[in-house]
Amino acid sequence: MKTLFNKVPLMVLLVSILVTYSCKKAKVVEFDLVISNVNLIDGTGNTLQEDMNVFVKDSLIIKIDSVQLGNEVASKMIDGAGKYLIPGLIDGHAHPGALEENFPKFIHYGVTGILVPGCGHCSDEHFAHMRKLSSDTIITSPRVYHTSQHFTMEGRHPVKTYGGDQWVHEKTVFLLEDTLQIEDYVKRVAQNPIQGIKVTIEDGPHPPFVPRIPQEFVTKIVKEAKKYDLEVFAHVDDMEEVRIAEKAGVQNIIHFIGVDVVWERDKEVIKSLGARNISWVTTLSIGKSFMYPLHPEWLDEPALTIAYDPKETKAQITPDRLQLANEVNDFIENVMGIANPDVENTSIPQIADIKLLEQAGCNIVIGTDTYNAFVFPGYSMHEEMEMMEIGGYEPLKIITMATLNAAKMLHVENSLGSIEEGKIADMVLLDENPLETIRNTLKINKVFKNGIIQTRIE
Repeated sequence: MKTLFNKVPLMVLLVSILVTYSCKKAKVVEFDLVISNVNLIDGTGNTLQEDMNVFVKDSLIIKIDSVQLGNEVASKMIDGAGKYLIPGLIDGHAHPGALEENFPKFIHYGVTGILVPGCGHCSDEHFAHMRKLSSDTIITSPRVYHTSQHFTMEGRHPVKTYGGDQWVHEKTVFLLEDTLQIEDYVKRVAQNPIQGIKVTIEDGPHPPFVPRIPQEFVTKIVKEAKKYDLEVFAHVDDMEEVRIAEKAGVQNIIHFIGVDVVWERDKEVIKSLGARNISWVTTLSIGKSFMYPLHPEWLDEPALTIAYDPKETKAQITPDRLQLANEVNDFIENVMGIANPDVENTSIPQIADIKLLEQAGCNIVIGTDTYNAFVFPGYSMHEEMEMMEIGGYEPLKIITMATLNAAKMLHVENSLGSIEEGKIADMVLLDENPLETIRNTLKINKVFKNGIIQTRIE
């Protein structure tokens, strides 16, 4: 009996161990996706975090840690060792053109979200089609956010500038005759899931210029938009138009190209915009696009030719576009005083002005204004970021401008724009370190939307 009693505690101990082991084994945590041991750049401005694990379930980032994996299992396990994870890029100014053709190109280049601020074909039905493609699995598509159609006036930009029969009053554009119409038009577009009202203040990108939309019209649009908790997105191309936007209380300026800030002259209006933390989109790619006809070799860039046939892109170098490129080149040399214009010496002074805006408190957002000629859906986001780096911005800051800052402009920063617990898993896995050079954002291994690997162009 003594021997039996001596064995009882041992048996109890063994049973306890087995029960404990069984319980631990039962607590297997299942995820849809786990990316392990990855170098994380989360988009918030935090420095790179090494050897991190990112856990995704039901499209959301559930957990981020650096603990050695234990009982976690996932439908998809990816070893991120030696790779770099950044948030999905958001193009803050995109006109996608042919949706079925270009939406997959945005995703291919890691652009998982776009803002469409109106377009020549942007009827209510066209916007609805964009949203459907964005939310369904019909084709590979970025998330689509959009404003209303253009609010402008007869004979003004963009209708006069681009011409064509696509601009249809009260369908793809609202041509204002007096301020009394604005109340009804704003009420009408507010019924749609829009980010805000698009107003075109610009007098035209080149001569012959047209009258700008009057101050009282812009002020009225802002006032009416506030009734529906909507913001106004203003299209400008010089400081006079910026002053109109500031006086009206505009919350977002969606162009910087063409704006020449003279600090001593403009500091009060810039300080006022910064104090309201307005968002300002860069669109420097437009400047580079004018140079493309003079540099057809750029169209042979391997990262571009994956998605864009160089024969087709070079066919866009028509005599008219070549003439325009030479005229712009002469203007930069003779008026702006920049000899032998190139991407570097034209970017640096523009970035210097953008830094003044940021220092004043403006939220700087990367955006391209695709689908202008030689501004390429998806690819030009990387061109835009490269120009910011040439102008002196650090890659860590540029990534934030292309992700979280854009999400803040769209007021979706609680769910998108950075890799944080509780946010939607829109991410890009890179093979090279983008903090060494922002060009490495083109070294894409995988693109995730909702935590699902997206099909890229081969």
